Amino acid sequence: MNALPGLSLSAPQEAIPQAPVFRTQHLPAGSEYRFEVPFSQTLRIKLLSGTAELFGTELAPHSKDPYSFSGTKGAIYTWHGCVLELSGETESEYIAEETQMMSYANAHFALENVREKAKRIGQIGPRILVVGPENAGKTSVVKILTAYAIKAGRQPVVVNLDPRQGMLSLPGSFTATTFSSVVDVEEGWGSSPISGPSATPVKMPLVYHYGLASPEEGKLFKPLVTRMALAVTSRLEEDPEAKSSGCIIDTPGAISHGKGGMYENIHHIISEFSVNVLLVLGSERLYSDMSRKFSNRPSEEPVSVIKLDKSGGCVDRDESYMKQLRQSQIRAYFFGHGANTLSPHTHWEDYGSVTIFKIAEGSSKTNASFLPGDDDDVFPSATVPIYEKLTPSPMIQNCLLAVTNASPNDKQEAIRDSSIMGYLYVTDVEESKHKLKLLAPLSGRIPPNAMVMGSFPEDVAGLVGG
Repeated sequence: MNALPGLSLSAPQEAIPQAPVFRTQHLPAGSEYRFEVPFSQTLRIKLLSGTAELFGTELAPHSKDPYSFSGTKGAIYTWHGCVLELSGETESEYIAEETQMMSYANAHFALENVREKAKRIGQIGPRILVVGPENAGKTSVVKILTAYAIKAGRQPVVVNLDPRQGMLSLPGSFTATTFSSVVDVEEGWGSSPISGPSATPVKMPLVYHYGLASPEEGKLFKPLVTRMALAVTSRLEEDPEAKSSGCIIDTPGAISHGKGGMYENIHHIISEFSVNVLLVLGSERLYSDMSRKFSNRPSEEPVSVIKLDKSGGCVDRDESYMKQLRQSQIRAYFFGHGANTLSPHTHWEDYGSVTIFKIAEGSSKTNASFLPGDDDDVFPSATVPIYEKLTPSPMIQNCLLAVTNASPNDKQEAIRDSSIMGYLYVTDVEESKHKLKLLAPLSGRIPPNAMVMGSFPEDVAGLVGG
């Protein structure tokens, strides 16, 4: 019998998985293990003995499964000494014996005194604003202060006003969440309800869509800060536990540049949130400017301006890394992360069944959109559009759409000030049939609400394979 073509070829050899190589790392008391892991590698860490924490959240001792980190820059600190078991590759790793953890802990204890006093007299606790240049470690400090507050039995409201960072949502959004349970070691802030199963209790974020990369773009930053401040203040007034705990606000580095000596966005945040504690990281000039401006205000509540040194573990995150991080967050939003895989759903929608708005370029040339809420009597929105209605086309393929809680017929200010239900991803556009193919994290019909498309985060090509 003749041999079939190719039958005599040897079968391809299956790759034999390499056994992980374990190494032990001893950390003396008061030191930290700093590491950078590229997205193509995974570092696994297990706590063998002693105690250790990652950005304030304690590692579980004698855990069966190690913690896994990929595309991460982090630092594990130990107060009393510990032994770690490590496996996997890193881009950089070293032991630092000089850290800023003591000053961060002292800031926490000072805030606890303010919380105790606020609880006794029934007032809102500390409203903490963290400012500083890019890569100064602001988000790390916010995580540490949040984790320590939770361990002290508090329930702080954490606010993210940095569109470059995603907190329980995608980059390009502002979020606020009451934290009452442990912060996740691997996932950072943890998971929101839309993201599937989680080892830690899910958080319920309030999300507003910003859709721009920087607060310096457009004129949406201030009105959304105002809207967020109204929502957070209402929550603090209604929830006794959150009330005495106060709020912690993370900010983008761009607002700390002080163009022409002006810090308009910082002033606006302080005013809207009634901030009374200002933590300044990594800038002597900014600390001096803030102290001079806010420390002695005879007609208003004084602001305690506190300088914190930048951690030596802070590294510059270049745009290439940030882009990979954004794309990783978007993929995780729709498809899950690690062992928690999700099954997103695709929907075909007629052009006429969706209403998409994009930020109007003209809105960046006026101050009218600074005004929160309904101010049409003074500044008619028809003369100063915030959004432009978008006709679907292949140009929006690979873009994200924020599904608001507003109706397409609502006034533009109402759409701008509306929180969002979640995000959709445009996987395909069939112009001949006037249909859109949309990827949603959940099943069910696409709501007929107003959708907003921003210029940030950028398109994510290839999120769904052909």
